[in-house]
Amino acid sequence: MRVIRATLLFAATCSMFILPLSAQQTPQTPTQGATVQQVNDAVSGTMTVRREYLLGPGDVVELRVFGEPQFDGSFAVDNDGKLVVPFVEQPINAQCRSIKEVRKDVEGTLAKFLKNPRIYMTVKDEKSRAPATVYGAVRSPAPYEMRRPARLLELISKSGGVTEQQSGTIQIFHTQPLLCPEPEEMQTATQAQRGEDSLGVPFSVYRVEDLKLGKKEANPYIHPGDVIYVAEALPIYVTGNVVQPANLYLKDGMTLSRAISIVGGPRNAKESQVRIYRQKPGGMKSETLTIDYKAIKQGKKEDVALQPYDIIEVPEEGKFSPAGIAKLLTGFATGSATSLFTQAPLRILY
Repeated sequence: MRVIRATLLFAATCSMFILPLSAQQTPQTPTQGATVQQVNDAVSGTMTVRREYLLGPGDVVELRVFGEPQFDGSFAVDNDGKLVVPFVEQPINAQCRSIKEVRKDVEGTLAKFLKNPRIYMTVKDEKSRAPATVYGAVRSPAPYEMRRPARLLELISKSGGVTEQQSGTIQIFHTQPLLCPEPEEMQTATQAQRGEDSLGVPFSVYRVEDLKLGKKEANPYIHPGDVIYVAEALPIYVTGNVVQPANLYLKDGMTLSRAISIVGGPRNAKESQVRIYRQKPGGMKSETLTIDYKAIKQGKKEDVALQPYDIIEVPEEGKFSPAGIAKLLTGFATGSATSLFTQAPLRILY
């Protein structure tokens, strides 16, 4: 009996501690139970809620009426956004409406002919929204079906991101009028720098750097039919007496001093003259520009903006030029120069 009493007393004591502790537990947050990707998206603010599909011209709807096969079939939404149902004189408006809303209208219309009609209705084929296409300086160019709202950054990310060949700008060509846009989508569409190409297709321009910095105005909604072109940079060439001669891509606002810095700078710190071989417009001929690079570095002259296909040459001093001979004689005096004869090419007498 004493054992039973002791056991009951111990259980009562434990319950006094356990109940308050359970009451103090933190309630489950909205992110608990979600996937890692959903949590990451929520933290970064990129989560896109999938809204219900809204019908548009070209979509195909399947209709089945229980016990009334004369109404059954697949019907397309016409160019005016109307849906024609057999034996129903007045077309039903389907533009920018969900299948649930259209089904309710069809039920109401058929109720004039049938008693308590039971219908099945679904979207059989989504054709009203053309795919959006991403191409240019991205790792994986591809078309994307736009079944939900998406922003520019998401599509660029799904395309593998931009490559080193990107010039710094993104052009979005709007090949189709907006279909069922949300107010926020309309707002981002009017904030961009807009223009028209030679065929009259409107486009918007954004900067890659602004997108990387997370600026909201640089991350617009992408609409069905949009063509996203990450502009590819054209090449320039840096050669001559530099640390690492290379082909570079001409980025936004690239200048002569910046291009030379990218390749490690001149081998001779006192180098003053640089030549730019520039192709003339509309022909194969080129012109030579001699630039005082030293004056640019000292801030005495304005830096030179580069153009596509520029060839930048930092001249090398010849061994038999006045400066080259002076260096050679200095080398002999200090014992650091290599003999001219050992540097000359080997010749063979037959």
